[in-house]
Amino acid sequence: MSRKQQLHRPGPPPGPPADDTGCAILHVDMDAFFVGVELLERPELRGRPVIVGGTGTRGVVSSASYEARAYGVHSAMPMSRARRLCPRAVVLPPRHDRYARVSAAVMEIFRSVTPLVEPLALDEAFLDVAGARRRLGRPAEIAQMIRAQVAEQQGLTCSVGVASTKFVAKLASTQCKPDGMLVVPADGVQEFLHPLPVAALWGVGDRTEEALLRLGLRTVGQLAQVPPATLQRELGNALGAHLHELAWGRDPRPVVPRSPDKSIGAEETFDTDVDDPETIRRELLRLSEKVGARLRAAGHVGRTVSVKLRRSDFTTLTRSRTLREPTDVARMIYVTACELYEASGLDRVRLRLVGVRVENLVPADQAVRQPTLDEPETGWREAERAVDQVSRRFGSGAVRPAALVRRADATGGRDEGDTR
Repeated sequence: MSRKQQLHRPGPPPGPPADDTGCAILHVDMDAFFVGVELLERPELRGRPVIVGGTGTRGVVSSASYEARAYGVHSAMPMSRARRLCPRAVVLPPRHDRYARVSAAVMEIFRSVTPLVEPLALDEAFLDVAGARRRLGRPAEIAQMIRAQVAEQQGLTCSVGVASTKFVAKLASTQCKPDGMLVVPADGVQEFLHPLPVAALWGVGDRTEEALLRLGLRTVGQLAQVPPATLQRELGNALGAHLHELAWGRDPRPVVPRSPDKSIGAEETFDTDVDDPETIRRELLRLSEKVGARLRAAGHVGRTVSVKLRRSDFTTLTRSRTLREPTDVARMIYVTACELYEASGLDRVRLRLVGVRVENLVPADQAVRQPTLDEPETGWREAERAVDQVSRRFGSGAVRPAALVRRADATGGRDEGDTR
């Protein structure tokens, strides 16, 4: 690492600070986020290989501790392979409602610094801190402050890339993981980029990487020296031009603030294909309970309920319905999901996966509900919020619908819940 690229970790800085002039873009990436959240309640597992993910035969890795990554385990890997690579790993099922709550708290820390926050997922976001300099200091100082606040308030670590563009900031945060900070000066972008492998560029997947390697292009610097017309001829006009710009560190995209939640959903991939409607309805109930809890934890309600039904031949059918009023009530989500399933024409058809999602989200405190004359003072919404309180105290699943209490773990598949 050159003098211009300083890696900062807790404690005294190793040398003179890097020049962050013109580096108003931060990319903050939580370190092994799901695992980190689990270790808050399981501190005895610190230092051990830990994997969060589905435990069924079709389960996949959602997150892995750095101790597990040392064995080659990574996210999206089949759990069966992860267990072979790291048989000593502790495997924990995901708790997406918990991750969503912690993510919301972390994003609030970011928004206390600047309103220009662009979440990419539960565990990462871009920030434009140009407007915060007068109040909070230089970009590198702001990045250190964010890391300290995340550690103090949430007990978690994050890595921060500081650069003049989004692309370089994201690469920088990856380079300094875990628990680090890397500043790439505006006049040191090419020095930082050009030694990296071509796979580091956005838009370079496996097939594109193979094509570049066939051309003898192994580093970003080598790619940067190729005329744009040659890249466009070999890779196509759009991709060739895109990679040429990135190879020189050109990325004009601004940070676009938005809500991190466009929809909230949960899916289940069965261990074996299921054609029993009662089993599928029971799974829709379990998923609706998860989605309702996640909506309430995120402070959102939604008007559109959709179901996803994947057949054994991998063909996928989605059906949706827009409600009269937005909801976060699992009972309403479940009733609608069952009606959509029953109208799909897939009764007694073998299904590999089912999913429930709520879309068209708005903040719950901004939603307008029209009460009816016969509406009771308390109902499903109040009951489910009471369940939320019990779950926060005693853990997820402490209270559940009677239909799920005796549910044999026949599915055993992976919960693929997500917030997008």
